[in-house]
Amino acid sequence: MSEAAPIDQIRAGYTFEAPAATLGVLVDGEPVVDAPIRIPLSMFNRHGLVAGATGTGKTKTLQVMAEELSAAGVPVFAADIKGDLSGMASAGESTEKIRARAEAQGQAWEPTAFPTEFYALGGQGIGVPVRAAVSSFGPILLSKVLGLNQVQESSLGLVFHYADKNGLLLLDLNDLIELLKWLTSDEGKPELKGIGGVSTATAGVILRSLVTLADQGGDVFFGEPEFEPSELMRVAADGRGIVSLLELPQLATQPALFSTFLMWLLADLFTSLPEVGDVDKPKLVFFFDEAHLLFNDASKAFLQAITQTVRLIRSKGIGVFFVTQTPKDVPDDVLAQLGSRVQHQLRAHTPNDAKALKATVDTYPHSHYDLEQVLQQLGIGEAIVTVMSEKGAPTPVAWTRVWAPESSMSPTPEDRLRAAVDASPLSARYGQAVDRESAYEILTRRLAEGAAEAEAERLEAQRAEAEAAAKKEEERLQKEWDKQQRDNERELARLERERKQAEAERRRYERENPSLVEQVTKSPVFKDIMRTAGREIVRSIFGTGRRGR
Repeated sequence: MSEAAPIDQIRAGYTFEAPAATLGVLVDGEPVVDAPIRIPLSMFNRHGLVAGATGTGKTKTLQVMAEELSAAGVPVFAADIKGDLSGMASAGESTEKIRARAEAQGQAWEPTAFPTEFYALGGQGIGVPVRAAVSSFGPILLSKVLGLNQVQESSLGLVFHYADKNGLLLLDLNDLIELLKWLTSDEGKPELKGIGGVSTATAGVILRSLVTLADQGGDVFFGEPEFEPSELMRVAADGRGIVSLLELPQLATQPALFSTFLMWLLADLFTSLPEVGDVDKPKLVFFFDEAHLLFNDASKAFLQAITQTVRLIRSKGIGVFFVTQTPKDVPDDVLAQLGSRVQHQLRAHTPNDAKALKATVDTYPHSHYDLEQVLQQLGIGEAIVTVMSEKGAPTPVAWTRVWAPESSMSPTPEDRLRAAVDASPLSARYGQAVDRESAYEILTRRLAEGAAEAEAERLEAQRAEAEAAAKKEEERLQKEWDKQQRDNERELARLERERKQAEAERRRYERENPSLVEQVTKSPVFKDIMRTAGREIVRSIFGTGRRGR
């Protein structure tokens, strides 16, 4: 840019009467120190995009914007993915390189620490634990985390409806896992059929996905006490906005989980905050780093939820800035609502890179720059900028050198981080997890009672079966006894008949064949002998025997 007219035009385009945050200064070969590039505070809730290839300065731009907003009394939230933003709690180091850069671009640089609050999902990391109840997270966001298709997402919604209708609190993953186990059990299958549209197979797929998520450590931030997102809107005692940083050290292992959790924070703010309309400065500015993770493999319902939230949340005084590598990472319906654009260097090393570069150029207002060339020539810490003016019109496209952060560009030492977390009043409120009675306990008890009833029924059936077997055996033995008795009686009758027959045969024989004794005793000779003998015996006894003759 060598003509004076474009410089004047750009200078005038970024001159605002209302309070504004300074991003940097115009570049025309060298920094134009009297042409600051600014964003009106009132336009921060019209959202924005910070994009650029890796290593081009996106995080430092985010840091500068957060510092400017905090200094203006606006709270800021950002996900600290690499830990670099934790340096905002410490004053920057006044090095020769920093002083030279600041002087060259007319920046009144002063080492400054900013009021900072540190958070960590479920306590994984250094920060106040942040948790969310499964029920408030909802089926759409949870489906994104689990990678469910639209049919499974719809089925999960019906399961949530069933839990709500039956008074089953879904606070952590164990609650939802136990509910699905129960619905797919013999006892719960009739209930599952009654939900409608949820098959046992689909419920089983959801259950396996939940178990896998829990096994991978994804359940750490589901539970209570649930974080109140309004905590992010606090202002320090000195009037500066508190910078809330959420540590995401394990982003690579669960990217969908973490990005979706950030969306939950926004959605909760949207539903809980009152309408404020247009305000002089936002109530909170939310920086969504690594925004592409939010949209990867997103369902139609999830994208609709994001689009609606971004469209309407500005009326609640909330600004959202997406930070990613290229505007193509953001869906068109969302991109169309982003009023401010800060585009760092783009590279065109591949055909896809070239397409992304051309698509990015097409999103900018007409300017005298050859953006396709300029975007590849930008130095580290330089960007092409256009924002919304106080009147809501886009400002001229400006090649900008971003100011140097006044806070530390290196992470704050771990001991200082831990000390800050321990000193936070939020640690007492959210530090310890609470496990009150919910679906898990209710269904575990119900399943235990069902198991006890089933065991009692089994034992009763076993007892009845044993009694029936004993009765059957008794009947069998009785039948055998009765048969034996009948056989014995028949045998006795036979023997009696044989005895009587033998007796009759004996008597007949005796009649027909008298014995020798009877024959002798009945003969006349025997009788004469017996009479003679008898007389002789009498005579001898009484002395009447004859004496000689």
